[in-house]
Amino acid sequence: MSLSRQAQTELIRVAAKAGQLLHQHGAESRLVEQTTQRIGMALGARSIELSVSPDAIVITSLFDGDCITTTRRCYDRGINMQMVCDVQRICIMAEKKLLDAKQVKERLNRLKPMKYNRWAVVFMIGLACGSFSHFFGGDWQVYITTFFASAAAMTIRQELAHRHHSPLVNFAIAAFVATSIASLGVVYEFGEKPEIALAASVLLLVPGFPLINAVSDMLKGHISMGIARWVFASLLTLSVSVGIVASMTLTGVVAWIG
Repeated sequence: MSLSRQAQTELIRVAAKAGQLLHQHGAESRLVEQTTQRIGMALGARSIELSVSPDAIVITSLFDGDCITTTRRCYDRGINMQMVCDVQRICIMAEKKLLDAKQVKERLNRLKPMKYNRWAVVFMIGLACGSFSHFFGGDWQVYITTFFASAAAMTIRQELAHRHHSPLVNFAIAAFVATSIASLGVVYEFGEKPEIALAASVLLLVPGFPLINAVSDMLKGHISMGIARWVFASLLTLSVSVGIVASMTLTGVVAWIG
């Protein structure tokens, strides 16, 4: 199989687009690396070399001693496993020779993140955090307090994200709102153990996925990416702590699960 310089350039652009989409939507580094290489090889490259950094990818294709290198900046688009699965599906189709480079490019360009109705998300977050409060031993009054506190926090989180505020500021304000509303239950003794709502209402802000990816990256040899993700998750946790402490200081409620 012979590739022209133009075809090789187009190939690496397509592979870089796939890697960029995976990186931007929360895929672990090993998956970004493997999928990008698989797409490049499926489209005719002899070799694909990839370097993944916290905010960019550098990719080089090799064919008959001719190398082409390109860099793509990767902005955070939020965790979205639907996008990751769609890119992998396109990769499999390319490997089975069902798609050529042009078709792969068209499909990648058409991909759009699927987003649930925002009010459905708010409602389900309220139910989830309320269920945690019930699991921790809270009664129905505590469940209701937790529901409204976490739902309000999720609404604030969505609004701030829509306006492109820093995630650190977003998490701090959301934690402040959730804790402040949950504190009302303690002040007015709403329920048998109202302090449970203070802990349960901020569970939506636990950065579990970034922490999992951080550990996964470090275990699979992507040390720098793992450390970067771990630091970012730690900063998010610190922001949540700042919001909680600020609310407790303002309301004077320092109760927690005993």
